[in-house]
Amino acid sequence: MVEDDPSLADVLRRGLAESGHVVDVEPDGTGGERAAMGGGYDAIVLDVMLPGKDGLGVARSLRAAGDFTPILMLTARDTVDDTVAGLDAGGDDYLRKPFVFDELEARLRSITRREPAPVRDELCVEDLVMDLRTRRVKRGERSIELSARETAFLEYLMRNAGMLVTRPMLEDALWERDRDTASNVIEVYVRRLRVKLSAGGEPPLIHTVRGAGYRCGAWPW
Repeated sequence: MVEDDPSLADVLRRGLAESGHVVDVEPDGTGGERAAMGGGYDAIVLDVMLPGKDGLGVARSLRAAGDFTPILMLTARDTVDDTVAGLDAGGDDYLRKPFVFDELEARLRSITRREPAPVRDELCVEDLVMDLRTRRVKRGERSIELSARETAFLEYLMRNAGMLVTRPMLEDALWERDRDTASNVIEVYVRRLRVKLSAGGEPPLIHTVRGAGYRCGAWPW
């Protein structure tokens, strides 16, 4: 998110975090462009009126560099010409301030669905299923209640089922760039998920690869 209003950025960041998203915030166009080019993000929320380089310039630079990460542009400007300018600069959608948070989240869902690869509605690993639309998780017929962060953690493991997932990979995918991750926080989430996923006596699906990281799936490989 590139937004120079700290109070708005904080509200949006907390709201998106509660929905299971990881959000990095930059307060100006130059920093936002630099972060976007090196970040590998799913989407960019980009204010138009920014200190230094404005949002239109950032969007043009990203597109010129071959970065086609979906961009949702935010602005207090409300004319048709402003909307056209934002879309022509490379924005995928355009939201005028003030707005309702639910609409912002819906527009983010919409622009991140616009991809050439088929969109999956579910993730499945053995008898574990996550519905990506509702964020509900079931193991066989048993529903599993997870927090937003636990759901995001499990989704990352399921998307990388059978692969080695290292601690740096988890930190990069699941925590904000400017947040220090406590030394044992990943182990805490792994332990919580293991308990919840096997609460019905099912075999474990998250395995520790000693000295390397974790694998999600049935054992043995």
